[in-house]
Order: sequence, then C-alpha cells, then structure tokens
Amino acid sequence: MHYFWRACTRLARVAALTTFSLLAACASLPEHVERHESTAIDLDPQTRLGKIAAESTPSEELSGFRLMPNGAFALNTRVTLASMAQKSLDVQYYLVADDGTGRYLLRALRDAAARGVRVRLLVDDLYDGGEDELFLGLAAYPNVEIRLFNPFPGGRGGFVSRFVASPQDFSRLNHRMHNKLFIADAAMAVAGGRNMADEYFMRSEVENFVDLDSFVVGAVVGQLEEIFDDYWNSSVVYPLESIAHSSRSPAERRAFFDDAAGPVKTPDPAPLISTDSLGYGPIADELERGRLGLIWAPAFAYADLPSKIQMDSADVATVQYNLIELMRRAKREILISSPYLIPGKSGMQMFSDVRKRGVSVKILTNSLASTDEPVVHIGYSHYRREMLRLGVELYELSPNRVTHTKRLGMFGASVGRLHAKLAVIDRQTVFIGSMNFDPRSAHENTELGVIIESPQLAREVVRLLDLAELQSAFRLRLAEPDSKLQWLATEGETEQVLDDEPDSSFWMKFQLKLLEPLAPEELL
Repeated sequence: MHYFWRACTRLARVAALTTFSLLAACASLPEHVERHESTAIDLDPQTRLGKIAAESTPSEELSGFRLMPNGAFALNTRVTLASMAQKSLDVQYYLVADDGTGRYLLRALRDAAARGVRVRLLVDDLYDGGEDELFLGLAAYPNVEIRLFNPFPGGRGGFVSRFVASPQDFSRLNHRMHNKLFIADAAMAVAGGRNMADEYFMRSEVENFVDLDSFVVGAVVGQLEEIFDDYWNSSVVYPLESIAHSSRSPAERRAFFDDAAGPVKTPDPAPLISTDSLGYGPIADELERGRLGLIWAPAFAYADLPSKIQMDSADVATVQYNLIELMRRAKREILISSPYLIPGKSGMQMFSDVRKRGVSVKILTNSLASTDEPVVHIGYSHYRREMLRLGVELYELSPNRVTHTKRLGMFGASVGRLHAKLAVIDRQTVFIGSMNFDPRSAHENTELGVIIESPQLAREVVRLLDLAELQSAFRLRLAEPDSKLQWLATEGETEQVLDDEPDSSFWMKFQLKLLEPLAPEELL
C-alpha cells in the first residue's frame, strides 16, 4: 500500500481537484506583504571559512569540488559549515522534513544564529504541511528569517488539506522550487540532489536513496549566492509569518523548537567511518587543518528563474534546455543518472541526433521496484523500447542488488532507490544538480545545476556510475524476434536473464495498471 499511496499523492498534486474540493472554503495569498530585500553578505577573507577558501584556491577564476556520494559525509559537511560560519548561512531546499535529519540541520542553523550568524532559510511549501510550528519556532530566534516559495495560503495542517483549501489556485500550486543549496559565509557551498530528510542520508529504516552532492569552493560560490538572492527577493516568495501563524508567544515558540530539535528527540548522527566510497575522509578534518584538497576547474552555476512558475516554459531557457543543448554537442559519449526519466520529444530527438553521429549514450534510472514515483515510471516505460532501438544503453537500479553494495551506502533492511541527478559528457564536462530528465523539471519546477569542465572530476563520477551499473542495476535489452524487454544482471561469471520487471510483485504491477489511465505524460 505504501507504493500505491506514493503514486496517489503525486496524482493528487498534478490532477484536477475533485468536486469535494470545490466545496471547501477558498483561501488566497495575502496582499501587500512587506518583503525586506536582502542580499548576500560579501565574502570576508578574515572569516575562518573565507581564509581557508582563499589559502586553498590556486586561481580566482577556478572553483574547487569534492563529490559526496555518502550520505553521512554529506550531512556532516553541512553541519560543520554551519558550526564554522561567522557571517551568514543561506539555505535553500525543496524539502526540510520534520524528522531526525531535518531537525538536526535546523538545530545547527539555530546554534549559528545564536553566535550572531545571519540565517536565511528558503523552503518550498509543498511538503512542509503540519511543520509550521517547527519553522515558526526557529524563526522566533534573532538573526533567523524563513521564507516560503509559492506557498499554500490555507489548509496548513497537511498535504491534502492545503490543496483542498485552494482549488482555484491549482495551476499556480503545481509549480514548485526543486533547488537544493547550502552556502556558508559566501565562501563554501553544498549543491546537488539531496533534500533534508532521513532517506537522503541513509538514516531511514524504510527507504534510502543513492544520491550525490558536491562540496564547492571558489568562483562559482559567488554565482550561487546571486542565484539565492534572486529567489529570496522574488515576488513568489513570502515571509513565513505572512502565511503561517501560531497562538504561542515568541518564547513559547522557541521552547517548542528547543524541545523538538534538542538532543533527546533529535540525537546526533552516528560517528563517521574513516573514508567514503571515493576514498576521501571527512571535509570537517580538512577544515580543521585549514587546508582543502579539492579538484579545481572552470565551472558555471545556473538556475531557472523563480518567475518560471508564472511564465510559459516554452519561452524560458531552462536548466533542462541548456543541458540538452550541451549534450547535443557531445562527440563521443553521454552518461546520465536520472531517477525520474521521461525524455519527451526534445530528449528523444537529441538521443536520435547524437546516436546518428556515433555518440554512445548510457543512462541509469530507477526500476519499477526501486522508484518512489510509480506514475513517473509509467511515462518512462513508454520510451524504453524506442531508446533501446536507438542504441541507448539503459540500466535500472535494483533495490535488492543495491543493498548488497556497501560502497554505495549501508541500507540495512530498507529499500534502495536512486536519487542522484548528474550527467557526464565526453568524460570532460560534468553536470551536478537538482534536475530530473522529465517534464516536471522542464516545465513545472525550478531547478539548479553546476557545469564543471574537469576530466578528473568526470572520472570520479564515472567510477560511481560504473559501480552502480555493474553491481546494483539491471541492463535492459530487446530480445528478438518480438522485441520483448529483458533485464540482465551479472554475478561474477554468471549472467542472469529475466523476462519480466525484476524485484516487483504482481500486486505492484497490478496497481500500476490501475494508475496508467490517470497519468498522461503532460501531467507527470
């Protein structure tokens, strides 16, 4: 039922509201909201992080990167940056959950604010239903300001109730901010695919994601700050207090937050192991020593305009559009990891064009059994045969095989899923960001990404993809003479061939059949 419920919640977001919704009292956004405009605090080379960044940077035109494939290291990096910040923390996420990870991060922001650090937290308002009191508690501290992207004006108690309270606003509310960004003292940042919730850091007992972030220093951090400012000061962003309300006094709100995020209800994560799957130790250790060993390269950060939600996406040069155009110029090879894959007309045309020039294309995505968005899998399944006929190599993550691959994380009894969003072009150019290769990223959500020109970084990404494909995924092929789909898995010298969706039950496939008529591609 968990699988079916996840599918239904997505359909609730993208399908028309029911007749019952129309009977609800309609809420509307407040008018004449005062938005105090603020911008990033300039990089100060006298701060501890600023000094380390300056002493580690070989050239002011370059940016330094460290991939973070392991969740524990990625979380530790964010909290370490928060603990060392002296001037500012600019934090932007699609999801900050009311769980151990979300509260742990918010506690780190509170502690920084208590030292006098200015904290600006921008959160998309889709999945924070029922968490208003937690955010209001944090916002009651000096030096903290929280804003909501494209908020729901009513029904604040839960996910469904907020849609029900705003039936006239469905077209607006279907657009979300999918960006993920963490910047400390305008000196160092973390960007990539992870949201702030247990399952993105291998801390969930139910499901955990294979994901990827990058630690960033150098020239591109200034670009990321400009992107953050554009969102922070946008007319589609509202101060938390203009949308969410509490009967508690500021002191009571702070006490509520301290209780929820304190060490009793939100204990610290387990200590880190010595190295991650790429052989790197914690960035915290290097920061303590005052010198960073990173991969330095030219890079550029770009994001969709926050006003994308008010515009015809056909008239907007989106992150996805720019990445597709970059892929069109590939000479030898394109490697893609996208948990939600619906290439659409433009993507298929690009695949066809590059394949005609002999460019190899290899894609890693979720299988039916590993996806947490089954309605997206419906859209993806319509393209599998066509992609394979073009000569695209397709790999689907196996939730069973990935849990046996300790180098990708310790899954325990949880389900393993793919969430990393990245691409490598000609083993030279790397894309890391928040963007999925699907219509929602192209037309509905805002996205953020970083393009890096670095063969060395490309090699590291390829190592991670090879590890996932060889040890954790099924390779798809078309069997002759009827072009039947087959899934291949290699175990040592043995190759296993399956003629049906692997790791998936009859009930799972039956539910997908029920959902298929309700999930036209243009709504996914």
